[in-house]
Amino acid sequence: MESKYRKIYIEWWNIKRSTIYKLVAIFVFLGALGYGGWWVLKSNWLVATPEVTDAPKDAATVITFEGDVRIIRAATRETILVTRPTFISAGDTIQTQADGRAKIQMIDGSVLSIRANSTVVIRDSNSLFGGPNVRVTLDDGQINVRTEEQPENTQNVVEVRESENKINPQTDASFGINQRSGGGEIRISRGSVETTVGGEKTVVKENEFAALDSGKLANKEKLLAPPVHNSPSSNEQLMGSMSGATDIVFRWQSPDVTSALTYSMQVAKLPSFAADSIVIERQGLTSPNFTLGGLLPGIYYWRVQANATSGQASTWSEHWKFTVVKREGSTSIAASGWQVEGLGGTVYRISGKTQPGATVRAQGKQTFATGDGSFLLQITSPSAQTTVEISDDRGNRSSFVLNLNTSRIVKQF
Repeated sequence: MESKYRKIYIEWWNIKRSTIYKLVAIFVFLGALGYGGWWVLKSNWLVATPEVTDAPKDAATVITFEGDVRIIRAATRETILVTRPTFISAGDTIQTQADGRAKIQMIDGSVLSIRANSTVVIRDSNSLFGGPNVRVTLDDGQINVRTEEQPENTQNVVEVRESENKINPQTDASFGINQRSGGGEIRISRGSVETTVGGEKTVVKENEFAALDSGKLANKEKLLAPPVHNSPSSNEQLMGSMSGATDIVFRWQSPDVTSALTYSMQVAKLPSFAADSIVIERQGLTSPNFTLGGLLPGIYYWRVQANATSGQASTWSEHWKFTVVKREGSTSIAASGWQVEGLGGTVYRISGKTQPGATVRAQGKQTFATGDGSFLLQITSPSAQTTVEISDDRGNRSSFVLNLNTSRIVKQF
């Protein structure tokens, strides 16, 4: 009996042994196949080659874009709607619509940022004479050119109206067409630009502004910074009346208190501030505040521009978003588990728990409660007490006066 069992065992072992080499071969083959597939995917062999790889020599490249951006090919007069990174050759025209923006990598390493409602022509893009030559013409709108260290013998020129502007290394320069005067504008926030108008050369330096009008360069002046927003704060939620509409007071800080300034302000339904999305536009405001009445519930964006008596207008401030919510309820919102951690000086970290998704605000800072209702908010408070406001999108709201030393609620209303 024992020998029979051993015989069966040996026969089984022999069969298994006879197949093991085939299994090893199969595993090796599958491993090689899997690695090969991974390598092919990693090398993007199966991905459609974008148009930018077919770019002619010395072409510029659209690296990022949003909204409606179009290219008019000089060779064919064909208009292309930009839907992916693509190339731009000498002679091509780039047009951005009201919601369009684009960034272009030039052959000298500089980045050309094209704002909305702008038209730019690439006049030259070549490296035939020992260094990259870049030349663009601004026909309408506004562009920004940013250079870092550039190759030797580089020529980077922007044409605006009757001027030629050579961009130096390590420079941030903006060029625009003044819609009121029809002239051009030059703003330098870093570095310098050599401007030639009517054969005369002038260097516009960092933090300077110069206007171009009737073939002349006006006297340079200090660059006017855009206003700084105060309220409504970024992403703030404002409670409307029971009827829905509410009055909003906009406040901002003047960029230059030594000059007499006026302000332009816009409120829009879209961050692009396209003409059909603007709710209200005011110009010539003499105070850094404005009250807008009867604003209905919804999501809005606002921005401000400063205007000097010399005619210089700042760039628009960064747009801030705010939401008007219809007051539908009066239920108070509960919060518990208050903890305050002092981080040194007047900096504190507040944590607690409330209803999921609620907005928590204090000292101009805000956060949102996570899925389990917990929140964490870091603030700066000059006093030992602060008011924490918690609200939801249904109009419910509660305020808590919190002692920052003891983590205890002093008052709730």
